[in-house]
Amino acid sequence: MIRYIRRAAAFCLLLLVALLVNAARIQLFEADELDANPANRRTTIDRYDQPRGNILVGDESVTGSRDTGEQLAYERTYTHGPLYAPVTGYASQTYGTTLIENAEDDILSGSDPLLAPLPLWNDITRGRQPGGHVVTTIKDSMQRAAYDGLGGRRGAVAALEPSTGKILALVSTPSYDPERLSGTGSAVTDAWTRLTTSKSQPMLNRAIRQTYPPGSTFKIVTAAAALDSGVVDDPDEATDTPSPYVLPGTTTVLPNEASGCGKASLSEAIRVSCNTVMAYLGVEVGLEGMVEAAGRFGFNDTGLKIPSGVAKSNFDTEMSDDQLAQSSIGQFDTTATPLQMAMVASAVANGGDLRYPHLVDRTTTHDGDPVQQRGSRSYHQAMNPATAMRLQRMMVDVVENGTGTNAAIDGVTVGGKTGTAQHGIDNSGTPYAWFISWAQEENSGRPAVAVAVVVEDAAANRADISGGGSAAPIARAVMRAALDD
Repeated sequence: MIRYIRRAAAFCLLLLVALLVNAARIQLFEADELDANPANRRTTIDRYDQPRGNILVGDESVTGSRDTGEQLAYERTYTHGPLYAPVTGYASQTYGTTLIENAEDDILSGSDPLLAPLPLWNDITRGRQPGGHVVTTIKDSMQRAAYDGLGGRRGAVAALEPSTGKILALVSTPSYDPERLSGTGSAVTDAWTRLTTSKSQPMLNRAIRQTYPPGSTFKIVTAAAALDSGVVDDPDEATDTPSPYVLPGTTTVLPNEASGCGKASLSEAIRVSCNTVMAYLGVEVGLEGMVEAAGRFGFNDTGLKIPSGVAKSNFDTEMSDDQLAQSSIGQFDTTATPLQMAMVASAVANGGDLRYPHLVDRTTTHDGDPVQQRGSRSYHQAMNPATAMRLQRMMVDVVENGTGTNAAIDGVTVGGKTGTAQHGIDNSGTPYAWFISWAQEENSGRPAVAVAVVVEDAAANRADISGGGSAAPIARAVMRAALDD
């Protein structure tokens, strides 16, 4: 009898060991797969069981969390939601996360290992810490100046600190309130349907996710290429640009909006925005040189993150000479985000050194202790420093004596470039109004801000919309706010 009891005990022990081995196998090798299984609601319940960390502008939180008293306990709230939506994105229990809410989700949700008191603590305990905070580089006064300046029109503003690459303003209008998407239920799904089907596309982040033909603002890139390559030695000397200028290999005459462009100097061509001179110089630089120059400013970069992904700004790498001529004045297939064009202005203002644009200054624990500091780093040397100095002078001339006088600020050195970008079939669409600029106080050793503004207003008359008229006043307001801080 004892022998049978021993056998039964050994068999039970074997079953117990097998059970323990299987449990260990599941915990070690299948835990991640089970956590990710949509049928596993425990993960979702755990995710919303505590308040989410906040996104800060300066010392002010522009997000919060509300206790719903339901199974998914905490849902996201937003202060000044439409104003900051292009920065924060949304954190929705139904539709997930976007922008900073997505890129910094581990910090905000408390799951980042850097928040744990000890290495591997979260893995061992399979828990999470109180949500950490994300401090942005945005300046509230500049964000409001840009938002108010656009006045609900379709468009965007991006502003950078040239010496560091900090993004000081990032606005896209019309905007939306991300809090409407925070929870669950019919109200959220109805709001989603309205927002995603609206013709005005309020959820499109035009500042970093929409590309536009940059028009004449791209002439700054072409000018940099012409000077760096030696195609132009003296920007004040007359060029060999034929008048009229026929696009190479075609019978098409390229028109000018300005007068007096025949054989105009590079400086004059920038001041009054001559199409013919800049198209001619782009062809003289050549396709390889133009592609290389555009790339140094950030064009064709598919991996730019701020930390959210930025749409690629395009400059074609294969073109005929007539296409290259058009591309060199910001037309044909050349497209850019507003952030990209702010980078162009920033590189000029900062002596050719283009700093990597970034939107997050630092992350902290729930108690405010530092977790990670995001420092300034160089992105590219966009041009020779001597070229940057020449372009600074030309852009100042645009504001003082050319097409950008609406951006002038008393007692401040302001450089700018207007642009009116054609689009639509046979250029039948209302032109987009562009303005890029930078500002530096006279007693300062470095520029305070670089700005790019684009306004796409289908309600405007074609003759009434221009970079100098529609976009420059917005840029001026943003630059004023930067200088007043």
